[in-house]
Amino acid sequence: MTTLVATEDEMMLRDAARGFLDGAAPVANLRGNRDAGRGFDPALWTEMVKMGWAGVLVPEDQGGSDMGFAAANILSEEMGKTLVASPFLSTAVIAATALRAVGRDASHIAAGEAIYALAVDEGAKFNPETSALRAEAYRNGFKLTGTKTFVAEGAGADRILVLARANAGLTLFDIDAKAAGVSRTKMDLVDHRDHADLVLDGVEVTGEDVVGEVGGAMCALAPALRAGQAAVSAELLGVSAGAFGMTTGYLKERKQFGVTIGTFQALQHRAAHLFCEIEVTTSAVMNAGRMLDETPDEAALAVSLAKARASETAGLAVREGVQMHGGIGMTDEYDMGFYMKRARVAAEWLGDYGYHAAQVARARGMAA
Repeated sequence: MTTLVATEDEMMLRDAARGFLDGAAPVANLRGNRDAGRGFDPALWTEMVKMGWAGVLVPEDQGGSDMGFAAANILSEEMGKTLVASPFLSTAVIAATALRAVGRDASHIAAGEAIYALAVDEGAKFNPETSALRAEAYRNGFKLTGTKTFVAEGAGADRILVLARANAGLTLFDIDAKAAGVSRTKMDLVDHRDHADLVLDGVEVTGEDVVGEVGGAMCALAPALRAGQAAVSAELLGVSAGAFGMTTGYLKERKQFGVTIGTFQALQHRAAHLFCEIEVTTSAVMNAGRMLDETPDEAALAVSLAKARASETAGLAVREGVQMHGGIGMTDEYDMGFYMKRARVAAEWLGDYGYHAAQVARARGMAA
């Protein structure tokens, strides 16, 4: 893969994001959110909105900054380095892209007036094409009945994009999270972020709640999923970099028998290998963002490659981090364990390694 070079604008955005997040959102914030029983800090999200991050993919005439997918990936990567918990991925990336794809207004997203969740999963693995939640014709609209699981930001969202199966085919709905018939149960996942199970029991919606056309869910959902998968890949890259930095810092400080363990050749080789893996994954993530900006209809392969690589790299980074830290790596008092937990959950969201490896194989004509 050709090595990609960041533009001056991308470097300025990265520096600005890192400067803000280092002060406003260190890893200690995740611990604070967990102890307070919340998925994210609303005050931090308000600051992100003021900085234009909520509108990163919203057109300027709707109040957005419209910086593009590569920029969204940069923000997501920088958040991953300190495990920032926020509705950025579900709202500013996925929902904004879905609404934009079908020409719906997203000014409420840019203004920070709504937090979105995406409800597509119904089983243990990501497979939106098999969604069974029913959209039955009722009066001038529909009734939605069924369940969804692993809904990121599902407990705290104001609105939910729900994938349902109508007679005409898969249809995407934009519904009020507090509508009659919607019940949400918070999931206790290891990364302490906001995830929920949803039950929809005859939720009444109108034609205005349909995102795009009845039976045409993928016109909005496909680009939104690709944008979300690329941004999750970027977050996983940030998780890898954060874990790597913490690990190399420890290797330079920790001594055994009066010798700094970073001088041990075996550990140096493992650190060097991880560094190389992160560099290759960086190129894959950058390429996915560039493809989404420049040739979005041809970006599926690049996005799946980035998600598969980022999942594997993050898994390697956190395993090496925990092992090189020894026993303290898994204690609650030390932050490395938080990186491992986030890497595990993010690797599953919007398709795990197996799902995206299969997509890559199919795109290259290697699948059966």
